[in-house]
Parts: sequence; structure tokens; C-alpha cells
Amino acid sequence: MTLTVPRVVCFVVLTAALSAQSQTPAVPRLRVDATWPPALPNQWVLGSISSVAVDDRDHVWMLHRPRTVPQAARTMAAPPVLEFDEKGRFVQAWGGPGQGYDWPDNEHGIYVDDRGTIWLGGNAGPGAAAVSEPWRDDDMLLNFTREGKFIRQFGQRAQSRGNADRANVREPADLVLHRPTNELFVADGYGNRRVVVLDANTLAFKRSWGAFGETPADVYPPPRTPQAPQPLPAPDPAAVSDAAPRQFWIVHSLRVSNDGLVYVGDRQNRRVQVFGLDGAYRTQVMLSPQNSLANAIALSPDREQRLLYVADVPHTRIVFVDRRTLAVVGEFQADGLVPHHMAVDSRGNVFVAQLTNGARKLAVVTD
Repeated sequence: MTLTVPRVVCFVVLTAALSAQSQTPAVPRLRVDATWPPALPNQWVLGSISSVAVDDRDHVWMLHRPRTVPQAARTMAAPPVLEFDEKGRFVQAWGGPGQGYDWPDNEHGIYVDDRGTIWLGGNAGPGAAAVSEPWRDDDMLLNFTREGKFIRQFGQRAQSRGNADRANVREPADLVLHRPTNELFVADGYGNRRVVVLDANTLAFKRSWGAFGETPADVYPPPRTPQAPQPLPAPDPAAVSDAAPRQFWIVHSLRVSNDGLVYVGDRQNRRVQVFGLDGAYRTQVMLSPQNSLANAIALSPDREQRLLYVADVPHTRIVFVDRRTLAVVGEFQADGLVPHHMAVDSRGNVFVAQLTNGARKLAVVTD
């Protein structure tokens, strides 16, 4: 008997056309591109797509969660890391548990640096969910070659001792490499409440900070039993103001601009905070209305990176913010758009990873 498996489409791409330059940055005009995601070989099936990255060749890298493929189709699950070329053609796929490293139990973020190596992390643990028995905590970052050969690891599974730990992260959500200072900036993330900065060559810990540049406070005890503590309830949106809370909730995404500013998406607190490279707090952007979520952030592809893109999941939209004035200058909204992470290529196309699994055909977004 042949098993019929519905095609899971939960990845969105946006193609942009920019109008003429003006004092106020031009807002991209976007539409859904129904040709994404491209067809996969081997009758592979995708689970929840957690993250996406674009490299310097405009190749698109997707990270998905094979464990979320329905059990009846699990043997047909694609490898977790997939690469597509600039024309949307499948290139390769790899990843999963192997010798010498701790593959995450719940894949979360992927990033491609300027030398073509792949970085990724996971968020299994108390900040998100228990996805295995016994419960394990994704307290590490992994680095691979473009072809999937393991290079190195920072941190160890279930070893984090909280926000003061200099040897481990705890359920990291996102990361980016800033080549001028040769530093990795990590959104750490689900179990911790901080930004971590590592030396990109040695992975030595350099510094960290919490919301407003202050010292982050632990919210979860160190792992001591195989049972995961329950995630804390999200804050009341009505209680989140420009002055409070003084701690990050989930440090879900971050980007470093060409002019050396660090933008940190504090998801449940509906804000993006802005810092210097040293962690000194500058300012923040609050999303409205009160039930907004600052789920994913990206920067426009122009040299000045004049726009900050902020994905707001409850309102199925991407908000465009003028980086110079921090004024909201427009938005793109589409039914069913639920961005978890997003990335922008050199032509202005926006690639959005979505966790929605199979209910709707949400292909990538273009103009």
C-alpha cells in the first residue's frame, strides 16, 4: 500500500520592489510567491520550519524539525538542514545526530556567516518544551561547513547554570556574526534572558547583558532531574510599557547593523531594544497594539540598512521601522503569515520560516 502524505508547506518568501529613494525609506511592496517552498527530492516531507538564513550567494538555508513530521511519515522526513540556490532549486540537505557533537532535540535557529559556515542551535528545555524522554536541555551552539561537516561546538547539553554561565548557553534562539569585531552575538534566549558575545575564532566568552544593558536574572533553576520544569506564563501585554519590565522575556532574535548597532527582539515584551556593540543600552521600539509579539527581526539589504523589519505574529504582519528615526513607516499584512524567523536576500526578497504545520498552503512572499 502506498502511503499518501499531504505536502507540508509552512515557509514563506517575500519578494520586494522598492520605490525611489526619499528622505523616508521606501517601504517594500510585497506579495506571496506561491512557488515556495521548492519541490524536494526523494518524496521528502518537511516538519515545522523553525528558521531560515541567506548566504552571500543568495542561497537560502532552511532549518526544520523532523520530529514534528507525523509518525506515519517519519521515515520520509527530510534532513533538518536544506539549501536552495538563488533560483529556488534544491541543492543539498544534511544534519541530525552524529559523532562528536550534541545535535539539538528541538531545532530553532540557523545562520550562515560570511565564510560560508553554518551555525545552529535548539531550544528544547524549560523555556520551550520537553521533546524527549528523559528531558534534555539544548545548551549549545554548533558550527558546520557548508557541506555539513562538523567544525566545533560551544556549550554542552544540559550543562547551563544560568545567566552567569560563561561556558554554556541555554536554549539559544538566534545568532549573528559581526565580522568587523570578529564576534558572535547570540540571543540566549529561551532558558536564559541575555545576549551573549563570543570570540568568533576561539568561541571564548567575552561579555553578556540583559534588557536595558542590566544584569539578567535567572528564571529557571539549573537542570537537576530528568523532568523539565514548566515554562513560565507569558507576561500580561497590558503590563508591558516603555519602562518595564526590566528583564527580557524570550530573547528570540537579533541582528547587528553595518554601523555597529545590536537590535534585539524581546518577543513577549513586544519590543526591539537597541544596544551598542559593548551592550550599552541606546533605545527601544515598542510594537502596538498591546498583544503584539516581536517575533523576528531583519535589516533591509541596502548599504545603509535604512529599514528594520519586525515580524508581529498575532497580527500576521511585518512592520517596517525607519532605523534613523525609529518611526513605523509601513507594514505588510497577509492572512496566515506567522513568521518565526526571517531573512532578506540582496534583492530584497524576504524569506520567512513558519512553525505552522500543514493546515494552509503558505508559500513564500514576492512582488
